[in-house]
Amino acid sequence: MLSRTAENLYWLARYVERAEYLARTIDATLRVTALPATYVGKTNEWDSALLTAGVAASFYQNYEEANEHNVVDYLSFSATNPSSIRNCIEAARLNSRSVRTALTSEMWDTINSAWIELQALWSKGTSTREELAKFLRFVQETSLRFDGSAYRTMLRNDAYWFSRLGLHLERADNTARILDVKYHVLLPEEEHVGGPLDFYQWSSILRSVSALTAYHWVYRETLKPWLIADLLILNDTLPRSLASCYGNLVRNLDQIGVAYGRQGPAQRHARGIRNRLEHSNMNDIFQHGVHEFIQEFIADNSRLGEIVTKQYLI
Repeated sequence: MLSRTAENLYWLARYVERAEYLARTIDATLRVTALPATYVGKTNEWDSALLTAGVAASFYQNYEEANEHNVVDYLSFSATNPSSIRNCIEAARLNSRSVRTALTSEMWDTINSAWIELQALWSKGTSTREELAKFLRFVQETSLRFDGSAYRTMLRNDAYWFSRLGLHLERADNTARILDVKYHVLLPEEEHVGGPLDFYQWSSILRSVSALTAYHWVYRETLKPWLIADLLILNDTLPRSLASCYGNLVRNLDQIGVAYGRQGPAQRHARGIRNRLEHSNMNDIFQHGVHEFIQEFIADNSRLGEIVTKQYLI
């Protein structure tokens, strides 16, 4: 496969996953801000949404205040935000056009129809909560349709493996950032862990990764920070956990290595991260510091993206 084709497939999957993640972040934030003020407390949930998305610095270059209208506009439709949902879907369509022959008709139809529908939604705007909810559902359903189409219709060859690399790298980064914001930034210092604010923030985070029901299935307990961290970091049965993402990354990189007849630094780096996750436990992570552990993971995950690019995409 040409490196250009592999790069387009890789970024196509990343952009679709990123758009869904942003939609989930907005939806989870809306749920928390809809609670009574006594539950929400003094935190600005819209600030935390920007931090989770990694765009707080660029946001304040364009807006003075992080409120619902400004943040939703910036994360959803802003042309100046490279990672806005609008720009992600447009970039996904551009990438899919470049590799049209490498995609199945179902995958192309999903991206192309989503781009067309996005134009209509953007022109009408999301001035009401109902319109915004419809838009967020549309984005999430687009990602689910695209992922399902890829899983059900693609040949298990290098095109499929490169698209899966993009998806799981992006997913791992997103989950890590959500968890880091909660532990390091989001909860006020004076708020007691286990209070109503803490409970609803944790609920919103689990909803943002579709893991609230999974948590109760696995632990059958009330929401506890160390159990939620265990689920999102180490439990490889949860598709969005860091352990699950790296299990998939290692498998797909190994498939590429077998197909091309050689291993490389990408395979070794991914195995190193997976092995560290497999041999970690929550006691060690809490002693080391959850923020420090997540920051190291985000840096290592970003480094894997750079290695994959140098090894296969340029």
